Amino acid sequence: MQLFYKIFLALFIVFIGINLYVIEWNLGFLAEENSTFVLSMSAAIVGIIVVFIMHTMSRLALKK
Repeated sequence: MQLFYKIFLALFIVFIGINLYVIEWNLGFLAEENSTFVLSMSAAIVGIIVVFIMHTMSRLALKK
């Protein structure tokens, strides 16, 4: 895995960890006060998926 992908992977994992820490669990996961954190966490999850797709596509391009 290239350094570029590793940096973004670590960054997205840190974002998910921060959002899990900040969510007020006693209000509920989908409460209005937590909506910004849930949105940010879902964007980080999508980012992780995109990083793995880009890494896989770059490996397939090298095999040709």
